[in-house]
Amino acid sequence: MKIIVSACLLGENCRYDGSNNYDERVVEFLKDHEAIPVCPEVLGGLPTPRTPCELVGPRVVSADGEPMDAQFHKGAQEAMKIAMHERADFAILQPRSPSCGAHEVYDGTFSSKLVPGEGLFATRLRLIGVDAYEPDELDKLREYLAQDDPWALPDFSSKHKGLKKLLNKIRGE
Repeated sequence: MKIIVSACLLGENCRYDGSNNYDERVVEFLKDHEAIPVCPEVLGGLPTPRTPCELVGPRVVSADGEPMDAQFHKGAQEAMKIAMHERADFAILQPRSPSCGAHEVYDGTFSSKLVPGEGLFATRLRLIGVDAYEPDELDKLREYLAQDDPWALPDFSSKHKGLKKLLNKIRGE
């Protein structure tokens, strides 16, 4: 399977502070799959390191109060083009990020408070039917992919239509 992965989870130093979010669980999960690393923020032209940014409603703003919409939207679009070109089956993304957060993002106050929501890239993936998962969901995803009956969907399947798309592809539908 082809899996889009936040590059920082693979050890790429592309976080806003110049570091990474290397996650051994992600690396281990990807051993039997084709990983396609992306960093939407770098693809949008942002430097590493850079000023932290958060979603403030529909806008992306830096901690300095500067609007960053253009760079974040450009990066999300470029990363989505890669996902489409590669025909990605699903994605494993960095939690909480204004680009990659799949379930929660910071609330825009720069106080580390989380709210339900998704980053710009995660939203675009969902809109094209590519499900986004976070590293904490890998055990459940691994169990699901190992099942003999691919139609016995796990609890999270109702919000992840891309798995259904993948199953249809496997069955030739």
